[in-house]
Amino acid sequence: MRLPGTRYQEPGWEQVRKLLGHVSLVAFRQCDLAQLGDAAQHAPMLDWYTDALAHALRGASQSLRGAAPGNSYGDSVGDLALGLVFELQAQPAYFAAFAAAVAGEHAKAGPFWQHTTGDALLRKKVNDMYATLRDKVDADNYVAATGQPCTPNRIYTYRMLDMAHAAIAQVFNGWPGTAPQVAAILGRPADGFPIEVRRLKGAATCKAEWVINWSATLEQFTGAPGPLHTKSKRFASLRNSPEKIGAMLAEIGDYEELSANLDGDDWRHDQEDAAAWLDDLARVSLEARAGEADRILPPPEDEADETDELCAAPGYDVLPGSASALAALRDEALPVRLAVFLKLLGPADDSYPDEWLDRDTGELPTLQRLAQQGGMSVPTLRKRRNAAIARLYGARPTGDDDEP
Repeated sequence: MRLPGTRYQEPGWEQVRKLLGHVSLVAFRQCDLAQLGDAAQHAPMLDWYTDALAHALRGASQSLRGAAPGNSYGDSVGDLALGLVFELQAQPAYFAAFAAAVAGEHAKAGPFWQHTTGDALLRKKVNDMYATLRDKVDADNYVAATGQPCTPNRIYTYRMLDMAHAAIAQVFNGWPGTAPQVAAILGRPADGFPIEVRRLKGAATCKAEWVINWSATLEQFTGAPGPLHTKSKRFASLRNSPEKIGAMLAEIGDYEELSANLDGDDWRHDQEDAAAWLDDLARVSLEARAGEADRILPPPEDEADETDELCAAPGYDVLPGSASALAALRDEALPVRLAVFLKLLGPADDSYPDEWLDRDTGELPTLQRLAQQGGMSVPTLRKRRNAAIARLYGARPTGDDDEP
């Protein structure tokens, strides 16, 4: 569910709840929970509890569960859990209610946390504490974001309606296997393919009557009553207020559409590209030799004559006497120059311009291909190549029979 200011969404909340329950059980094993029966101990117990959980959650932040996405805004499960722990410190009434629940159970069953089923019961009470605190936090943030009044109960109702819409969408997507339940939700026989199945695109297009019918008939198909038709009176009045349901669904849908721009992947790709560029920059900076001057190649003086000039790419710096070497080769035909580079630098080098490379291999052409391009025989090309290499090294030519 997305609403202004709210952070706790499904399915991320399920993981937040489990993480808080786990670290709470670990923390409570290190203390005497019987102290919660003494109201004077609530404040020091809360301080100790929040410190213990903050430490545990920071340690779990890099775990598989802690690092998992907690909502659609980029918060992780660990971040959301830690935020609730800090909120608990700021709103101690929720911890006091938890302490009262533990003390009440202790009065009935003794130190229940030591029993076989004690962990499950204690975890449930922890979950209840954080679930109510979650609704309070989201309600306060909603008020701050919109300026409109909102209570924790209203936030809980928003969550229920969002869950109901998702459940109805799942039933519709199961057509035709779910035809009887689709007909029950629509309130009419579902002959053929119901157009409503295609029209349901989000919470804003979910009708209040569908929610009421879905809840009323849910027990028939799943064995469990719908949220509007349970024995609890929490939503009893809502099932008779389709206008209120429709308005709340429309609000959920409007904000879903407003915030849907964050769902696109384009900005994520840009972020990844920028991060990769910065990583490359840091790597190159670290690999730079201390004291070595930066080499920035000047642009060619005359772009029109660029093909007539010998490329001075960085890879050619391995040639002895780089400047004089380039001057010595400038008068040679291109096939001869390429034969020199083939001999000295090899067939593949990052500094080779694309126009020098063979399209099939992505490397310099073989000596045979270069001879064909230059209109000469291989021995002649080899002889001219060796002579050019000899000039580069300031030595006499090597033998004509040298291998390429």
